[in-house]
Amino acid sequence: MSYSKDILKFCPFCGSQNFFWDGTKAHTCSDCLHKLYINEAGATVALIKNDKNELLFTRRKFNPAAGTLDLPGGFIDLGESAEDCVKREVKEELNLDVTDLVFFGTFPNEYEYGGLTYFTIDIVFECRVKSFDTLRVGDDAAESHFLSPQDVRLDDIGLQSIKNVVLRIKNK
Repeated sequence: MSYSKDILKFCPFCGSQNFFWDGTKAHTCSDCLHKLYINEAGATVALIKNDKNELLFTRRKFNPAAGTLDLPGGFIDLGESAEDCVKREVKEELNLDVTDLVFFGTFPNEYEYGGLTYFTIDIVFECRVKSFDTLRVGDDAAESHFLSPQDVRLDDIGLQSIKNVVLRIKNK
């Protein structure tokens, strides 16, 4: 895990420059004694299979990892449940309606964006959709493909957590 302790230079509580990283999980201000913890942000991932047991992959439209394979999903909005998030993200990225979902697992990830590293916990669901008739890419997906997980090269996937999801599927 990498974290740039120098990103935060001022205490957000009092403005002091005496704001120090403890080396594990928080910055502490030596003036006002407040702590600012660095926690993982929640994100969701959808595993959607067709009748051939192929997995629906997207290709990332934007950085990080633009042009690489991905699975549908994204960050959980404030006040949103993980279940509602995965349904929303699948609708935004693929125009599909999730009808059923089952928890698959969680996978930590580091997501670099705008010069910052965000630590995420990807909550993965196996999803069923109403129909593939409405499938079309949108939002931050450039294209979609049904691929056998066994045929996917891990090097073609851009995010480490998604590589780990596919690796778990391959090893089942």
